[in-house]
Amino acid sequence: MIEDLLKEMPFDEKVDVFNQITQELYDWLGINHPSLNVQLVKANKVIGNDYNPNSVAPPEMKLLKLSISKDGVTMPVVVCDTPENKKYPYTVVDGFHRTTVIQHDKQINESLHGYVPVSRLNKKIEDRITSTVRHNMARGTHQVELSAKLVTMLKKHNWTNARIGIELGMDADEVLRLKQITGLAEAFKDQDFSKSWE
Repeated sequence: MIEDLLKEMPFDEKVDVFNQITQELYDWLGINHPSLNVQLVKANKVIGNDYNPNSVAPPEMKLLKLSISKDGVTMPVVVCDTPENKKYPYTVVDGFHRTTVIQHDKQINESLHGYVPVSRLNKKIEDRITSTVRHNMARGTHQVELSAKLVTMLKKHNWTNARIGIELGMDADEVLRLKQITGLAEAFKDQDFSKSWE
């Protein structure tokens, strides 16, 4: 009888029950690793961040779409709650391209009933940024120019070179090089240069 009622339950209600059960199991288990608490959130409530230094070329995006079509979503998207943003209360920390595929591929979106499997990593903005960079660098995919901009932004949040190095897994020389890249760009951004070599 209860089993029949559960089967007939509208899908959104099933999601509520699933999320509640996984949260309670996570709390009960007492192991503080976000991947052990996968929740389902509406795909149209998730937004990418504006500091992701990772980009995927079209062939890799095509392969990602094929992978999700064939194997399903095998890793949850890592998000932070952003309740101040009423339209998009979840911001991607890691998994922007998976999210994009889920949101824009009709067949994949329908297979997930319009939801994205997520794990939550709730941190302050600068800690979210370093988490994103660590995820990308651990996979060996990040762009130097964007990473340099991130270092500059963290400096504006009064982070020391040592803290940036520790949080992003960089040595002191690498942090200095990234600071120099953006420092030089900033110093010369309004300069006119001679075109005599043309």
